[in-house]
Amino acid sequence: MIKINTKNFFNSNTETEYEEDVLTLTEETKKIILYNDEVNSFEFVIETLIDVCEHEPEQATQCTYIVHYKGKCDVKNGEYDKLKPICSELLRRGLSAEIE
Repeated sequence: MIKINTKNFFNSNTETEYEEDVLTLTEETKKIILYNDEVNSFEFVIETLIDVCEHEPEQATQCTYIVHYKGKCDVKNGEYDKLKPICSELLRRGLSAEIE
C-alpha cells in the first residue's frame, strides 16, 4: 500500500491511499543457444532453423552468420517446456545447441 500525502500537491488536508499490484513472472525465460561447428553447411543450418525454429529465411541466415563469426547465437526464446523439444530436434539433426 502506498500512501501519498496530497496536502502538498493540491493544498488539501486529505491523505489518499493507492493500492498497487505488481505483476511477477512465474516462469523464467530461457533461450536456445546454437554453437558453431565445422561439420554442417550454411545451407543445412539455415534450412534447419527455418524448419525447426520457424525462422524466416532472413532470420535463419543472420543467425547462421552470427554463429559462424561469433561462435554462438541464441536462436529461440521462451519457456523451458516449449524449448526442450526444439532443442532436442536441433541436436537430433546434428547441430550443437543447449538451453540456457
